[in-house]
Amino acid sequence: MNTLECLKTLCQTGGPSGYEAPVADLAAQLLTPWMDEVWTDRLGNVIGLRRCGKPNTKKLLLDAHLDQIGLMVTGAEDGYLRFASIGGVDPRMLPDREVTILTQPPRLGVIACLPPHVLSAEDREKAPALGEYYVDTGLSQETVEREIPVGTPMVFRESFLELAGGKICSGALDDRACFAALLRTVELLSQEQLDVDLYIMGSTREETGGTGAMVGTCTIDPDFCVAVDVTHGKTPDGPADKTFDLGGGPAIGVGPNMTRWMTERMIAKAREHSIPYQLEIMSGHTGTNGWEMQISREGVATAVLSLPLKYMHSPIEVLSLTDLEHTAALLAAFVLVLGGAWLLYQNLAGIA
Repeated sequence: MNTLECLKTLCQTGGPSGYEAPVADLAAQLLTPWMDEVWTDRLGNVIGLRRCGKPNTKKLLLDAHLDQIGLMVTGAEDGYLRFASIGGVDPRMLPDREVTILTQPPRLGVIACLPPHVLSAEDREKAPALGEYYVDTGLSQETVEREIPVGTPMVFRESFLELAGGKICSGALDDRACFAALLRTVELLSQEQLDVDLYIMGSTREETGGTGAMVGTCTIDPDFCVAVDVTHGKTPDGPADKTFDLGGGPAIGVGPNMTRWMTERMIAKAREHSIPYQLEIMSGHTGTNGWEMQISREGVATAVLSLPLKYMHSPIEVLSLTDLEHTAALLAAFVLVLGGAWLLYQNLAGIA
């Protein structure tokens, strides 16, 4: 698998929360060669299953969400589109952005803003509220009303840049990069004998509440799950205790909402295979699908693994390809002999 090309294709396919069908179709195509079975459930989650071929085995679910933040058309004035956000869109980064309007065929637009020459001194010092922006499509009001109905989703225009030092800049790396890491994981495991049934899920609607992961996890009913998502990469102006080095390896979540033996196994496997890693303290809500997955049905043993990413929820997210590869390597090491590790843990803990 060419990880770079796979990542580029995923990131350049528009699919905001609730409108993931195009990227879900692509994800299913990319996943199919590595799995025994791939399907899409009622909420649009893409789920792949690789059976280990042994009776009464445990089930492991690895999840990365497919959706991205976006915008939704709420109306038009003189041909200019008004819009609301889909997910956590920061109004400060909207001026002058190019957008792709997900009509058929897609159209382009720009988020308009007044030049500083005509702003008051007070207005130059503050960002407009999201509802004060509009999108210029170049179309007339009549054409907009006919061809871009209310409810049409939009995403930031696709870009994909290779930066120095093995870094990649693109929109939608949150969380398409982690789904690419899952694809690389199953490729690494393709010649290995497993002792658990392995499920891979590209989930929907994470940016608007995690409902895709809730439904998918309930359907699969796994014994263990790992939420694979992004975390904040270190920048000069970022808080040192809440950001992580690009190139420093994936961040293993540590906290009360992660199952301790799974966290310890993740750390042990990183050390055993000399995979660089970082520890992310998560004292409360993890901000990932792991929050919802752990309470599915009677509860699921859960771990969280995160890929450091700079400029999250922007069109210029940046990550390290080395970190992506290390994330896949750590997940592959974690999966191998997981069933046997669980039996050992049961015996040590005296669990019936």
